Amino acid sequence: MWRLLPHDLPPYRIVFHYFSQWRKDGTWQRINDKLTERVRLMSGKLAQPSAAIIDSQSVKTAEKRGTVVGMKPSKLKGVKGTFSSIR
Repeated sequence: MWRLLPHDLPPYRIVFHYFSQWRKDGTWQRINDKLTERVRLMSGKLAQPSAAIIDSQSVKTAEKRGTVVGMKPSKLKGVKGTFSSIR
């Protein structure tokens, strides 16, 4: 992939060297953070968000010791585990 860089850029090994170095020292993260702040300010928002939304469909959860909690019994057909803690 690095070999497919446009020809007007330096050789891919040099570009990759700087990319790796900046990733390790946090330069890319700082650039991304500053750009995000600028975009937020330009759109009339605060530089830092004041709230966050977590979608429960995207948050990974772990099963605790084989128990299933919070599911309706009708939804548990074929689910293995201890059902004593079902609410």
